[in-house]
Amino acid sequence: MDIGFSEEQELLRDTARKFLDSQCPTKFVREMMASEAAVTPEFWRQLAEQGWLGILYREEDGGSGLGLVDLVVLMEELGRAVMPGPFPATVLLGGAAIAEAGSSATRQAWLPRIAAGEIKATLAWTEPNARWDASAITLAAREAPGGFMLSGTKLFVADAHLADVLVVAARTRDGSTMEDGVSLFLAPKETAGLDIRVLPSVDETRKVCEVRLDNVRLPATALLGDLHQGWAPLSRVIDRAAVALSAEMCGAAQRVLDMTVDYAKLRVAFGKPIGSYQGVKHKCADMLVEIENAKSLTYYAAWAVDQGEEEASVAVSMAKAAASDAGRKVCAAGIQLHGGIGMTWEHDLHLYLKRAKADEIAFGDASWHRERIARLMGS
Repeated sequence: MDIGFSEEQELLRDTARKFLDSQCPTKFVREMMASEAAVTPEFWRQLAEQGWLGILYREEDGGSGLGLVDLVVLMEELGRAVMPGPFPATVLLGGAAIAEAGSSATRQAWLPRIAAGEIKATLAWTEPNARWDASAITLAAREAPGGFMLSGTKLFVADAHLADVLVVAARTRDGSTMEDGVSLFLAPKETAGLDIRVLPSVDETRKVCEVRLDNVRLPATALLGDLHQGWAPLSRVIDRAAVALSAEMCGAAQRVLDMTVDYAKLRVAFGKPIGSYQGVKHKCADMLVEIENAKSLTYYAAWAVDQGEEEASVAVSMAKAAASDAGRKVCAAGIQLHGGIGMTWEHDLHLYLKRAKADEIAFGDASWHRERIARLMGS
C-alpha cells in the first residue's frame, strides 16, 4: 500500500480548495441553508465543469473514471467548506447505484446527464424502522402486468425533492436471508403515486425527505440489475458512500481544529493567549489525535475498497466509526474552547457541528459500525 497521495491527487486537493474558498464561503453556505434547494443552478453547473459530478463514473459513461481514494481527497475539501447541496445524494448514492447495478443502456441514459449537471438523483433505501442493514428494506414491490407495483414509505431520503430520478430499494420476495429478495428500481420524479415531503433536519445545508409510494406502477425496464439480487450492489454503494462521508467528517474536523488553534493564539485571558495554557494545549492535542486516527483509517478503507481487499468491509466500518467519533468530539471541543462566541449563530462553528452530527448518523453511527465489525470478524 502506498500511504502517500499522488501528484494528481494533490493537484485535485489544491484545485478543490481554491475553488471552494472563492465560490463557497460560509456566507454562501448560510444563504443556501435558508433555501429549499440548498444550491444554485450556477454553482451546480460549476461543479459539473470541475468534473466532480462524474468523478467515480466510468469514462465511457461520461465520468472521470477515478477511484475512491481520489474521491476521499475531494470529500475532505467539501467537508472543510461545509459545501451545501445534493452532491452526496446525486453522486454517491443515486448516481452510484445506477453506475453499480445498471445495464450499459441504463448507464448511458442517466450518468452522462448527471455528470454534466443536467439532472440530479438520489437513493431511497432507509425506512421508518431506522435500520441500516438488509432487514431495513420492507417496502413491497410485487410483479404486475407489464412491470411492478411498489407501495410503502422511505424515510430520510437525501434531497429527494430535488431528484429527477430516485433509485428505490424494495423487497420483491422473502428469501432465505434478508439480503436475498432485495431489488432496485428507477423511479422518475413525475411517476404517479410518488409523494415527496421535505422533513426538518439538523443540517439544513442538505435536506432529507419522506418518500411515499402509493401503488406506484413501474415498467419492467425500471428494474435496476437482477431481480431479487439488489442488495450486493446496494451494499457496495453504501460502503463507498460511508467512506466518502468519513473523509468529509475528517475535513470538517480539521477545519474546526485550525479555527480553534487560530482563536487560541488571539484570545487573551489573564494577560496571556489562552493557547499558552496547558489545559488548552492538551485539548487541542487530543483533537489532533482524533483527526489523524480517523484520517488514517479512512485513507486505508478507501484504498482497500479500490483494491477489492477481502477486509474492505471491516475497514469501511472502522473508518466510519472513528470519523463519527472524531467529528462529534472535535466539534464539541472546538465550541468549548471558543467559549461563549462558539455558541452564537454569527460564528461558523455551528455549521460544522451540524454537518458532523448529520454525517455521524448517516449510514450508521459509531456503535452500529462497531457491531458490524464484530459480526464480520466473527463470521
